[in-house]
Amino acid sequence: MKKVIAVIITLCMTLGMLGGVVMAEQAPEQENVELIVFAAASMTETLEEIAEKYKEAAPEVTLVFNFDSSGTLKTQIEEGADCDLFISAAPKQMNALDAAKDADSGNPDGLDFVLSDTRIDLLENKVALAVPEGNPAGIESYDDLAARLKEGNVLLAMGNSDVPVGQYTQKIFAFYELNEEELAAAGVLTYGSNVKEVTTQVSEAAVDCGIIYATDAFSAKLTVVDTATKEMCGQVIYPAAVLNISKNEEAAKAFLAYLQGPEASEVFESVGFSPLTEKEAEAK
Repeated sequence: MKKVIAVIITLCMTLGMLGGVVMAEQAPEQENVELIVFAAASMTETLEEIAEKYKEAAPEVTLVFNFDSSGTLKTQIEEGADCDLFISAAPKQMNALDAAKDADSGNPDGLDFVLSDTRIDLLENKVALAVPEGNPAGIESYDDLAARLKEGNVLLAMGNSDVPVGQYTQKIFAFYELNEEELAAAGVLTYGSNVKEVTTQVSEAAVDCGIIYATDAFSAKLTVVDTATKEMCGQVIYPAAVLNISKNEEAAKAFLAYLQGPEASEVFESVGFSPLTEKEAEAK
């Protein structure tokens, strides 16, 4: 009798082990996802650092970044480039892709690329007046820059008019009643196709100063002598949204949620971004 019981027990254990093996073989593996993120050039170092952290949270996701000026990214999306998530350095470029906006609010062509209910105001940045190491020209502030531009004895690097950092610079010119065409003709301006090009000119001391984002100045270890106020150029808001052309909608939503979480916010804050809470975004 004892032998019979022992056989039965052994048989049950064997069947249990086989069942476990079958269950393990049938358990679905997590599918690897390649997530394409288009982001403003000013987010390059920050998002690359966040991507390393995200590997722990979502090891099945490979983040593929395309960093450039927001205007260039907007054009690439409009022309059919694959993109899951778009982060712009200004609302203007996002508005132009958002069907929730009409012609009066920035979408004259009626483009429809933003996935409904995913758009958020993610971050705020500052427009900084940065100088090369040692500040050879002795630039002290935006007030000082404006006076010296009028005198024609300073060389300023700025972004092109089709990129957000250039558009913020133009607002600063308007605040000081400076005529950009006259300044360009006087030879006191140089241009960059995105904020990184402007930052490089300052870093290499090819110019006396440059108008860039505070975060780019931080990453390039440049000295900031002044930051623009809201009255000078408005607020520098970075909107983000999942696109309705995304092939990985849920993964894109998950990464966007992660960008609003504590780990990503810590990285953003460390370089000078100000993460926006839902209430702060609504207030702005």
